[in-house]
Amino acid sequence: MRTHRKLAVALATATAASLTGGLLALSAGPAAAAGPAKYADDFNGDGYRDYATGWDGAVTVTYGTATGPGPKTVRFTQDSPGIPGTAGDAGGYADSFGNQLAQADLNGDGYADLAVADSSEKSGTTAGAGAVTILWGSKTGLGTQATRLSARSRTAFGAALAAGDFNGDGKPDLAVTDATGTLYVYRGGFSRSGTTGSVTKLEVSPSGAEVLEPTDLVAGKVNKDKATDLYLIGQGYKNGRMTQAALFVQGGSTIKRGKYTTYNAAQADFGATGVIADFDKNGYGDLAVSDTPYNSGAGSVVVLRGGASGPGTSYRLTQSTAGVATAATKNDRFGYSLSAGDTNRDGYPDLAVGVPEEESGTVHNAGGVHVLRGGSKGLTGTGSQWFTRATAGVPGSATADEMAGLNVRLRDFDRDGDADLLFSGDPYRRSVLLRASASGITTGGASETGLFPAFPQ
Repeated sequence: MRTHRKLAVALATATAASLTGGLLALSAGPAAAAGPAKYADDFNGDGYRDYATGWDGAVTVTYGTATGPGPKTVRFTQDSPGIPGTAGDAGGYADSFGNQLAQADLNGDGYADLAVADSSEKSGTTAGAGAVTILWGSKTGLGTQATRLSARSRTAFGAALAAGDFNGDGKPDLAVTDATGTLYVYRGGFSRSGTTGSVTKLEVSPSGAEVLEPTDLVAGKVNKDKATDLYLIGQGYKNGRMTQAALFVQGGSTIKRGKYTTYNAAQADFGATGVIADFDKNGYGDLAVSDTPYNSGAGSVVVLRGGASGPGTSYRLTQSTAGVATAATKNDRFGYSLSAGDTNRDGYPDLAVGVPEEESGTVHNAGGVHVLRGGSKGLTGTGSQWFTRATAGVPGSATADEMAGLNVRLRDFDRDGDADLLFSGDPYRRSVLLRASASGITTGGASETGLFPAFPQ
């Protein structure tokens, strides 16, 4: 999961979707923890999904209830009892504890656990060596029981982090990258003493002519086997020229390097993000990946269609795509944030697309969110929706430089079978929550919330 470029806000990995190959339905009611956790983000085993966010050296957890996020919120830093490491500036590096998160029941005890990366962590005399810490779940939720993962690198270890069952054995694994472009996959199970299964190392760059410096790990089901797959996305160099690229890594008993896809051969993006979902319901997961430098910063989203061996053909969506509201203009940053979910109960995942630098009338950088519909042909502009602070029924008003759409999240908050939309601008302003119905996202019952939309799908 990548770190936000301007605000250093971590978007948590879409672990729940990764482990099952699709969006998870919430349970009908509380359940005691017994065996592996039903949800990869149910930290206290009560049958309700919880919410973790990381930013500015801290991790905040909000516990779920039958009606969505509840009043119980806990904040962790490296100053918290039982959490290893040193909080604050780390030898000239800003504290990145919590900028990468991944959720899974790593030890199979019925309580989801939280892996927290800190690529800035100092190790001995090495500044920025990096670290990954596992906060263990329990009946009372996440607490002071924490274990440092044995690092296989001393160069920004934890630069990107994802969880999934990458070998298909039914146990969640952890994938970690460092600043050298090396991928490490730690096999489950994990223990509180720090032991793990075997560790697989994969050098990301497929050749000297094609170099990838990954800024995000995206986990999900791409082909039709039982293992979770990975995309590593980020800036690349092809024959000495900067590019944007995605490397497919196929899960299985042995992880395999797959197709290397260049989707912008002219410009780099140091904060690309992506999400995997089966937008056309053909059984293969598609990767939607941001390309915000496209067309002088107007931005775009590239979709790599999934297939039996990974990515196949691709298509590009912009604000010039038929049916998409607003016009593509310089530096809109269409695609800055992405989230997938079925907003209208038709069985096809839809895509929320943040456009944080879009104007609202004469209001500069007010921002907004498009919701693009999935269908038999994949994502299109047909039936798409557009929301800003100026939309009738949305609380507040368009404000200069709020940059709504910096963070977006589709998730079924009220447990009625469709994904609601949560979006925000900078983290100092309240988020907007819009409910969904059989016709899509609505503004009826719209509200503001202190819950930040940087948590798993």
